[in-house]
Formats: sequence, C-alpha cells, structure tokens
Amino acid sequence: MKLTYDVLRDKILGCWNGKNIGGVLGAPMEGLRQINNVEFYVQKDLDGNPPPNDDLDLQLLWLIGVERFGKDLDASKLGDYWMSYIIPNWSEYGMGKNNMRAGCKPPISGVWNNPFGQSCGCFIRSELWACLAPGNPEQAVRFAYEDAICDHYGEGVYGELFCAAIESAAFVESDLEKLIEIGLSYIPADCQLAKAINIARECYNSGKPWQEARKRILTETPGTFGLQERHPWEIEEQFDYDEPCVDAPSNVAFVVLGMLYGEGDFGKSLCTAVNCGEDTDCSGATLGALFGIIHGNAALPEKWTKPIGNIINTKCVDRTNGIALLPYTTDELTDRTIAAIPLMLNRRLVNVLGNGVEVETAETLENTHLDDRARGVGCNYSKKMDDLIARTPYQQENRFNTFNVILDYKGDPTIKLGEPRKLGIIIEQGSLVDHQQFFTVRLYTSDSLEVMQGYSFAMPLNNQYRTRAELEFDVFAETFTEGKQYVIVDVSVEGRHSDGICKFVLYPEA
Repeated sequence: MKLTYDVLRDKILGCWNGKNIGGVLGAPMEGLRQINNVEFYVQKDLDGNPPPNDDLDLQLLWLIGVERFGKDLDASKLGDYWMSYIIPNWSEYGMGKNNMRAGCKPPISGVWNNPFGQSCGCFIRSELWACLAPGNPEQAVRFAYEDAICDHYGEGVYGELFCAAIESAAFVESDLEKLIEIGLSYIPADCQLAKAINIARECYNSGKPWQEARKRILTETPGTFGLQERHPWEIEEQFDYDEPCVDAPSNVAFVVLGMLYGEGDFGKSLCTAVNCGEDTDCSGATLGALFGIIHGNAALPEKWTKPIGNIINTKCVDRTNGIALLPYTTDELTDRTIAAIPLMLNRRLVNVLGNGVEVETAETLENTHLDDRARGVGCNYSKKMDDLIARTPYQQENRFNTFNVILDYKGDPTIKLGEPRKLGIIIEQGSLVDHQQFFTVRLYTSDSLEVMQGYSFAMPLNNQYRTRAELEFDVFAETFTEGKQYVIVDVSVEGRHSDGICKFVLYPEA
C-alpha cells in the first residue's frame, strides 16, 4: 500500500496537534491518584499559545539528530544529545543523565541505579519514530528501542516499543483491536505492560465500565506515579505494589482504555484517559497523537484545536546551547518530519516527489519473528526483532564498519575488591560483509585491574549471516588506585584497516 504525500501530511500533522492537545489537557492533573472529571481544558486564556510540555519537546531534538545522522542515529548518539541539550534532572531523565555523566553508555545508563527506569518518560517519545517510518512498525520499533534504552529498561522500554508499533501501524490500519495485536507482537507476552493492556481490552469487550477497568489495571499492574503529588493520608485509593515506579504498564493501558471506551469520539477518548488519573499529560498526549494519526488532522475538532493553535513551547530543551533550529510550530515540525523520512526508511520504500514523498508500507505490520535477511530486507539494524527485545540491558552494543562489538557486563557495572569479576565480549558479523573475518582482541586496563586469562585473544568468524564469536574473561583487583576502573577493548580485523575501540567502565562496590 502507498501512503501519498497528502495523506502523510494530514496524519503527521494530526499526530503533532493531537499530541499537543492531549498534553495540555492532562498537565494540570499530572501525578494525582484520583478519578478526574474533566471535559475540556481547565487552563484559562490559552489564546493559541499552549503551555510547554516535555511530552513533545524532546522529540524536536531527536529530529535534529535524525537530520544529521539518518539511519546511523543510535543510543550512543542520542545520549550525547541528552548530555548537551536536555535540561531536566528529575526522575528517569536525571538518573539516565547522571549515569552517562559517570561514563555509562546506553543501555547501562538506563538500568543501573535507576529506580525510575520502568516509568513513563520514554513511551511519550515514540511518535517521531512512527512518523519517520509510517506503515513500517518494525523500523519504528528499532529506533524507538535506541531512544528508550538511554534512560529506561524493562517495562519502560516495552512501553515505547508498543506505542511506536501501534502509531506506525495506525497510518494504514484503523481497527483498534488489530492495532493492539500489532503492538503486543513487539513486546514479551508475559510482561506487565501486556497484562495491563489485555485487562483494558477484556473489560471493554465484556461491557464493564471504564472505572472498573481502571481499578483492575491499578490493582493487578500497580504503579506509584499517582502517589507523587500528595501526602499518603490524602490518597483515598490504595493499591499494593511490589516495586515503586513501574508506571509504564498502567499508563500505557490508560491510553488503550481511552481509545476503546472513547469509541471514535476525540473528546470522549481524551477525557476518559485523562480521567483515569496518574500520568495524565503522558496518557493524554499519547492518545491524542494516536487518534490524530488514525483519523488525520482534519478530523480533530476545532473546539480542541483553536484554543492552543499550532505553537510549540518547550521547557526541556536548552535553546541557548547552539540548537537554534528547533521547530516552533506543528506545521514546521510536520514538514521537517516528512523531509526526514527518506533518511530513515530503506530506499525501496520511499519515492521522493516534487511536492513531498510517497511511502510504501510493510506487507506485514505484526512482528514477523524473522530476521531481515530471511525477509529480504536490508537495514542498519540487521537483527531478528525478538533478539533485540530480549537483550539484557547489561549488554552494550558498539557498531563499526564491518562488525559489531557487544560488551556484556553480566550485571551491574560494579567490581568488588579481591573478587574476580567476569565480563564478556561478543563480536557479530556486520551487514557490510559476507565472508570470513579473523579478529584480534587486545585488552588494556586501569592500573588496579588484572585480566586473569591474558590480554590478547584471537577470534575467527565465519561467513554465515549473523554469526557470533564470544569470549569471557575475569578481571581482578587487590587495590583500587582510582575511582572508576576501565577495560579498553581494541578489536582489529586481519587484512583490513577496519578496527574498533570501546570500553567497559566499572565502579568499585562500596
């Protein structure tokens, strides 16, 4: 199926305007565990100039990264944007940035010492990847993964993957049940997010009121987001929880709940999601974006669009630090998003026209559970989708010209004095070559560390697609002469000028 330029523009503009509307509606109730009773904006005198909301403005910065790096954009590059231009230091944003300041690269930055890593801060960044890969959810999910692992792990990452999948699919599919099935195919069937979403579906399909669906979601997949803004004695509803801040499952489920119970009515859908409470600006903004993609900008009621206009106000991006090219309106953001689509999709999927682009959509929107080579599709992420989703957050990938190096920390990036610490290195064939390669791996360490198996290894790699070579070794320290410990990994290929350098960063365990 082809998405013409006019259809693309209407749906992408609908995404960004819907995002803005939902974020503005939900912002005043954010962080409250209560059933709200909103029917429209509660802010007075909006007058076409909406308040800033972080649910949209981080994606403006990611777009600049796409315009510069295209398909080569990855978590490491996004991490540099985080450190250079993102202002907030709260919650998962702050923990991810703090880890990167300390030398951790993604995905370690998202998982280590991050109690907020399974919360809501990344599913709200999914729309850009969907709009850059419209009707091609697998491609959208691959880039959503790179985004998510900077400051999230586990259920937090699954939230962005699910949202990116359904938003991308929504360019060509409007049936909500089918969209939900597509989204679920990209996340583990046994995760809390899938459980929460299925509760919403089950309650709707059995005729239960949305209030009962909300209660079941918060009871069976409890989070703590709605406990942030009040004293415990002010909260009437109490739900048990095993681990604080696992907030993505319930809040993404509220997006699904709002779409189902809203039954195609924009205002009803939006208000139902926001009236569930918790992270209301996130659930409202994500629902508004999804509705806008499905129905297009033309279907957004003037009642909702006129008060906020098309202005984008930011609060999370440092405009004083050399990023002067952020879009200022949803129209500009739409046009630049469309212009960037050829940078992200395979050439065979995009036809550049005089007035814009046409996009060829994927034949199958669900996760096919096959790798790219098996489907005859080549891209910069030549991996089976399931392998990517199942990867432990303690494996850090580094991509080079003809190979990839995965540093396997096998757990938190810490080391105890006087105890061997096992590390692993995985080398994968890259998509550029299809023949045997022979690798030499040399290790260089901090003065405190000793590699117990030696400092040089030889690793042959045959020509089969996605072949891996793996090694494990132990590092040991009797004393620590400095705070952070390093193991520098120098990988070279015999007969090629290609090489790559990456490093483990370990922290002495107190």
